[in-house]
Order: sequence, then C-alpha cells, then structure tokens
Amino acid sequence: MRTHRITQAAVAAVLLAGTVLVPPALAATPAGAPAASAEAGTRAAAVPFTAATAERAADGGYTLSWSSAAGSVTVIAVTSPDATTGTPVGTAPGTGSLTVPAGTLAEAGRWYFRLVPDSGSPLVVAERSLGIDSARNFRDIGGYRTTDGRWVRPGLVYRSNKINKLTDAEQQRLLSQRLTLDVDLRNAVERHDDPDRVPAGVKYQVADVVSLSHGIRFHDSALLTLAEAIAAGLFSGSSDLGQSIGYPFMVNFVGADYAFRDLLTAVATNDSGATVFHCSSGKDRTGWSTAVLLTLLGVPRETVEADFLASNDYLGNPKAVELSWLRAAFDEVDHIYGDFDTYVREGLKLDDATVAALRTKLLTD
Repeated sequence: MRTHRITQAAVAAVLLAGTVLVPPALAATPAGAPAASAEAGTRAAAVPFTAATAERAADGGYTLSWSSAAGSVTVIAVTSPDATTGTPVGTAPGTGSLTVPAGTLAEAGRWYFRLVPDSGSPLVVAERSLGIDSARNFRDIGGYRTTDGRWVRPGLVYRSNKINKLTDAEQQRLLSQRLTLDVDLRNAVERHDDPDRVPAGVKYQVADVVSLSHGIRFHDSALLTLAEAIAAGLFSGSSDLGQSIGYPFMVNFVGADYAFRDLLTAVATNDSGATVFHCSSGKDRTGWSTAVLLTLLGVPRETVEADFLASNDYLGNPKAVELSWLRAAFDEVDHIYGDFDTYVREGLKLDDATVAALRTKLLTD
C-alpha cells in the first residue's frame, strides 16, 4: 500500500492526541465485526447462553443474570476460569438471575461463576473489574458474546490505565490471576515519568503507539486526515478536538500499525498466563486496541462501543471518552482499507496463523 512521508513538524505533532502535543491552535479545551458463520446455530446449542453478566455490589455480594434456552441453570462459584468444581450457590430458570449475598463466599483474588445449564455446555462469567484501586480502569475484556454465538473467555486479557502505583496487595491479586505479561502502549516520556510497577516474574514489553522508530509515514495524506478530523470533530460537537484528531491518526500513522501488531501478537503467543495492556488513562490507545481485538474476535460493534464507553464509568468522568472518537477511527479504517479485515491483514500485517491463534485462545468452542 502506498504511504506518504510527511516532514512538517506541525503535522507530525498530531500523530496522536494526548500522547504527543497537538498544535495549540487546534487543541480544544476539554469541557465491522465479521458476519455470523454457518456454524452459529451449532455453537449456540453447545453454549446455549445468549446473554450473561456478573456484577459485584458495594457490599461484596454478586448479582448474576443470564438468558438461555436451557430449562434451568446451576451456578457454581470458582476461583479460576478453568475450574470445574467449586462452591454451588444456587439454581434458577434457564433465563433468570441469582443473587449471591455478601459473606456467602470467602475472600479470594477473584470469583468466577460457572453457569451450568441442564443441557448444553457451561459458561464462565465474572465481574469485569478486578477492583484495583490504584488503576480504576483495570478490567477484563472477556465475557462478551460474538456474532457467531461464541464467547470471549474471561481471565486471559485485561485492559488498564497506568499501573505505576500498584500496592503489594494489588500485585499479589494480579499474580493470583496468573498475570505473566504487561504490554505498555505509552511513549518514552510517560514510561520514564511513571514506570510500571508489576510483580517480579511478569514480562514487560513496550508497544509504543507513537514511536517514530519506523519514521514519520502515513497511509493517506496526513493533511487531509487532519482537515477531515477537525471538521468531523466540530460537526459532532466533540468536547476534545485533539482526541477527534488523534483517533483517525491511530489508523493512518504507520508507526501505530507496528505497535498494535506487536500487542496482538504478544497476546496470541503468551501461553504462560494472562496479559494486560495499557496506556496512561486506559481509554484512548487502550480503547482502540481493545476495539480492534474484540472486533477481530467477532464481537458486534454495539458491544465494542459499550466497552469503549465504559471507561467513563470506571474513571468517574462522563466525558473521558466520546463515541464519535471511536467511530472516527473505524471510519478511517473504511476510508483507507475498505473494510476491517483488510486493515488487519494489510495495515497491521497480522498473518492468518496469528489471527487463528487469537480466536482459538480467546473464544469458547
């Protein structure tokens, strides 16, 4: 694919809003998932759940909800997503809910809930947040249903904001979840100022989204992308024009391709445990990374968007992210590549084996 070399400092500065400087005159003051396969019906029968969630209450209790074609569902609390035996906490109709009162379960690094239907395969769900106070946006990307009826496995991949202040207890909690790989999407200044604090033995890898080590190159005219992003941001009423600019550049900037490819390859090849990836706030570079991974796995766009917007709740800031920013990145994918699969193949240059490995590892059968 043709790329464009841009040497003007002003354009290079907008490679990614929030990670490098946006020109002051432009900075505003902050105020296609894959189609369902023919096997979808078979998979839906194997794992009969069409919806399932686990939410932890402030008092430490849990509320579990699900929808399925089963007649009844028995719930077993387990401390590992791979465990098949644990503490039975109740049985409810095939489409229903169950409350686990506070104090029912002992303190653990994390409780998972195995939903066992009277026919079909079980499904494991968990509260998405790990309750890391020093990194409020640390959460599981698992537990989402794909368009073909499979589910993203919990306990394998986490997204987060910066993890430079993990307490000893929080580090132990991550170890209890078999965390073995930390992928840092931040730039050199951020990494220097707030270095990650992770448990000994956790592998650390950098995937700098704005690194210039591969030059200042773009797939399409950077000036045109800049102009279109400004216009779209103004039209949508974006509260942060810098972010409206930054998201399309995560697709257009060639250097970002290398970072996202390295991240996805790292997730696919980490066979020793769970992976966390993060930037500073865990919402922009991390948000797009998560959107790419979930879309690659077949999670529908509306679910991807809901996961993206959840950063507003986890960070306690209703304007932390705006949907128009994420959509601008997907629009840039369509503009440059025509569709998402071509972006994965030609932009990120992920080979079929890596894509297959990600789907095999992260999706239920």
